[in-house]
Amino acid sequence: EVILAQPTVPLYHLAYADVLYTLGGLENLQTAKKYYASTIDLTGGKNTRALFGVCLCTSAIAQLTKGKNKEDKEGSQLHSLAAKALEKDYKQRAPDKLPQLTTALKSLTLSS
Repeated sequence: EVILAQPTVPLYHLAYADVLYTLGGLENLQTAKKYYASTIDLTGGKNTRALFGVCLCTSAIAQLTKGKNKEDKEGSQLHSLAAKALEKDYKQRAPDKLPQLTTALKSLTLSS
């Protein structure tokens, strides 16, 4: 209801995406990915939590589908774009944390 009442508030999209991701399951993860993407869109790509959320969702979806879905290529591209945006953000804001980010992103490699 909150998203319907105020659809331009990115925090509501982000909170709903977090809930869906936490619930798990393929359908919830796909919906969470869409809400993380809408948060990124509404914030102009400046929401680090939403960028991480996209990476986590694409990784979890890839693990659940194990290459059975045509969405794999799209998920891989989306994961790559979000990872690049995160790296750029970390280079500007917290360059000392960049090695930890790189390690975390490598652990989320997508299965093909």
